[in-house]
Amino acid sequence: MSLTPPACPQCGLDNTYADGEQFICPDCAHEWPAQAEASEDDAPAGDGIIRDANGQPLADGDAVLLIKDLKVKGSSTVLKKGTKVKSIRLVHDNGDHDVDCKTDLGNFMLKSVFLKKA
Repeated sequence: MSLTPPACPQCGLDNTYADGEQFICPDCAHEWPAQAEASEDDAPAGDGIIRDANGQPLADGDAVLLIKDLKVKGSSTVLKKGTKVKSIRLVHDNGDHDVDCKTDLGNFMLKSVFLKKA
């Protein structure tokens, strides 16, 4: 665990403190595990490979299937489970939405944890 607690991920203020196995922000009452902080630091040093829900590595141009119905934020559209998406493009610097693709319903950024290699 680090000596200085990190800023709160919810409100961004630095008035946080460690309490046992977690950090607490007294300003917004947000609590998060201290262990996740260490694993996030280790993540960039990982292999950098984007994997599907089954742990298979994905590559640009792969075809994937949705493993769950996904509601499109800000719309009444739903991407149905089992939909096949062809010619994906991997994006490494866009948070957790790491797959760019085109479907019949439009262009979407998806999380690889909701996909499996076809």
